Formats: sequence, C-alpha cells, structure tokens
Amino acid sequence: MHESPSAGAPSARSEPPPGRQRIFHFWRCFWLAFLVVSLAYAWYSFYVPSNRITWADNYTAAQQQATDSGKPMILYFTGQWCVPCRVMKRQVWADAEVETSVNAQFIPVAIDVNNPDNAELLTRYNIGGAPVTIITDPAGNALRWRAGGIGKTEFLELLQASTPSPAKD
Repeated sequence: MHESPSAGAPSARSEPPPGRQRIFHFWRCFWLAFLVVSLAYAWYSFYVPSNRITWADNYTAAQQQATDSGKPMILYFTGQWCVPCRVMKRQVWADAEVETSVNAQFIPVAIDVNNPDNAELLTRYNIGGAPVTIITDPAGNALRWRAGGIGKTEFLELLQASTPSPAKD
C-alpha cells in the first residue's frame, strides 16, 4: 500500500501548546469559581431563618392585643420581593436580643405591602415602599418610625426610644 506523507506526521491540531492549556485551565477555574460564589451569594441574599417573634395575625388582632395589654405595637411593612426586608429578617428579627425585647415589650405585626387588604393601612401611615418599621401606641398613633433596611443596633435604639423608662426618684 501506498502511504501518504501526512499520515505518519503528527497533527498540529491534536494538542495545543502548553501555554495555551494553562490559559484555558485558568479561565475554566475562574468561571467555575465565579459561578459558585454567585450562587452562594444569591442563596445568602434570599435565605431567611425562622424567628421566635410572636407575630400578630393582622393589624386588627394586633391592635386588640395592644389595647388589652397596654403595649405599643411594631408595624413592620414588608414584601416578598423586598431584599432589604429579607436582610432585616435575617440580621435583626432572628437575633435573640431582639426577639426577647420585642416579645416582652411590644405587639409586632408584619404587614404585606402587596396585599390589597392592607391598602387602608398603607394610606393611613403614608407607606410608599418597604421596609418601613413604625412603633405605635396601643391606639395605633405613630410614635417613631424608620424607612428602609436597618441593622440590629439601630433597631434596638428605635425600641429603646419608644419604650417609656421607669421614673427615677
């Protein structure tokens, strides 16, 4: 048989040069790491741990409980789509110190800004977006409020400023 001269010669396409392999390996590792970090960040952004806050079922029930107990209410205006709300739920509401303080001194109620049944409350408290945290007296009159996501320290300061301190003689 007749052999062609190119049949025995190694093909130039079979293996890329070593430098090119290293560059390809670097980019493959880079994009894989980028994917892993992106997925971890997305999970962290939307993960919300459970908390032991004793939430009222709705505003009417919260107002009744507040009237009966004489405790102020915490109105927490939130939404499923709200990323700062999720961050607050993870960093503030799930904190043990916050849970203890809120359960002992307040009647908390979470109000969904997307629920049409809450339209009257949104108008009453002039809520344009979420998150908004309002401390009210038992009658529902606003005492203090914060718009936007707040951290644990600022939230505890809001609670302290809203609770009457015992008279000192």
